Amino acid sequence: MTRFLVLAAALTLTALTAPAQAAQSALPGNWLQISVTKNKGQSSDMRGTLLVCNDVPQGHAKAAEACAQLAEAGGDIGAVPPRDIMCTLEYAPVTARARGQWDGKSVHYEKTFDNKCQMGAETGDVFALDR
Repeated sequence: MTRFLVLAAALTLTALTAPAQAAQSALPGNWLQISVTKNKGQSSDMRGTLLVCNDVPQGHAKAAEACAQLAEAGGDIGAVPPRDIMCTLEYAPVTARARGQWDGKSVHYEKTFDNKCQMGAETGDVFALDR
C-alpha cells in the first residue's frame, strides 16, 4: 500500500510540473521569470512575475524600460549599465533571480544585494517589481 501511495504521488507531481515546463519552453521570444526575495531574519517575502520582452513588453510597471535595458545588454543582466545613484549603507538583503531565454539562449541569474537600492543601481529596472 505504501509503495502504491509513493508511486501515485510521484505520478501526480510529474503530471503537474510537465505542462508548466512545456509552456515555458514553448514561450516564443525573449522572456524571463523574475523574482525578488527580501530576506528578513528567519522569514522572507518573495515577489515574482514573468517579464516578456516581445512587441509589447509586459510583466511589471517598468517592463518597457527593463526590456530596453536588457536589449542593450544582450539579455545579460550582469551587463545592464549601472545607474549612477547613491545608496545608503542599510543592510536589508534582497536576492534577485531570473531564468528564461534571450535570443534563443538560456538565461540564469541569481545575486544577493545588501539592499533594494543597490539591486536597482546594478540591475536597472529588470527587478523593479514594487510600484
